[in-house]
Amino acid sequence: MDRAQIFDLLIEIKENYPSFDVSEENVDRHMKYLHDFPFEVAQQNLQEHVRTGKWPPNIAEIRGRMGEQIERDRMRALTETYFAEREAAAQVACPPPPGWKDGLIERLRHRK
Repeated sequence: MDRAQIFDLLIEIKENYPSFDVSEENVDRHMKYLHDFPFEVAQQNLQEHVRTGKWPPNIAEIRGRMGEQIERDRMRALTETYFAEREAAAQVACPPPPGWKDGLIERLRHRK
């Protein structure tokens, strides 16, 4: 979402909730948290909020469930990458040489 779209959202909020803060600081704050979010989805979430909400929406309400889905998808991709890296490491791993464990235990016993 770009800055002009943020302005459009905030104007719509101000039209429906006259006490809503449309200061430059508030625009910047919304831009920080909504720049990665699709404008059309935010607009739909805002319209639904206006139909059902008594108070102005916060950023989480503007993002709605789509924000949660985007974060779940991001985390799922990271997890899949992690497990793929672990699988690749397992393919090239090899067991320790024979007697290694016994030698280690023996050295630990003599340290006392």
